[in-house]
Amino acid sequence: MKKFLLKIADLYGYAWQIVPKRLRALFIKGLMVLETRGDPAEGLVRAFDLEDGLLRVINERALALGGGVHPKHRLTRYHDFFIDRLKDGDHVLDVGCSYGAVARDVAKSHPSISVVGIDLNAENLECAKNHPENPPNLKFFLGDATKNVPDGSFNVVILSNVLEHIDDRSGFLIALRQKTQCKKLLIRVPCFERDWSLPLRRELGVNYFSDSDHKIEYTRDEFENEMRRSNLKIGEILFQWGEIWATVCPV
Repeated sequence: MKKFLLKIADLYGYAWQIVPKRLRALFIKGLMVLETRGDPAEGLVRAFDLEDGLLRVINERALALGGGVHPKHRLTRYHDFFIDRLKDGDHVLDVGCSYGAVARDVAKSHPSISVVGIDLNAENLECAKNHPENPPNLKFFLGDATKNVPDGSFNVVILSNVLEHIDDRSGFLIALRQKTQCKKLLIRVPCFERDWSLPLRRELGVNYFSDSDHKIEYTRDEFENEMRRSNLKIGEILFQWGEIWATVCPV
């Protein structure tokens, strides 16, 4: 349905772009000004809703620009955080691997390690499995890592934008460590303290998450406390691109 609606939008978009660019911009900005008039708090609520819609459009266009791969992978180079913290002989489990972009780069950068990606979205995992650049040291499994993980031991677990989607995060982390016997976890999560507008959104009672499925977007204190509750010790913590990147180990 979404693809069909986007095709309709493409057709109407050609007609819309016949209108001079300056007039289009003035018209859209004028509508936004009118939509946010009145009580400042109510106007801000409506403005934030418009901003969320615009960000969804920007991300859809960014994916189209990248041929299905979001440019953030290339521009933020966050894959390097995981690649640089692995060594020869590691057995790596990438939880919530989605299309396999991180797992693939990790496996290609370290031919001597084994990498297993797991995800519960069958469509995304099928794309990951069928990617033409998958190296021989990479495998993918369909499954829910909150319930089970592939057989075998993994000394390193990657959690790239995964924890924020889980309700019982401490329980998940404790169970994951027991099942994998991992010695290190490489974690990437969104940071609440990335912009002043997030606490304002929270004050106004509107969405302040970057994804509707998120259960949390962390402050530093929240992240550190959660790691302690999960019997994990933070060895390294970085704040980059509005996210927290951390290396943690069992206590």
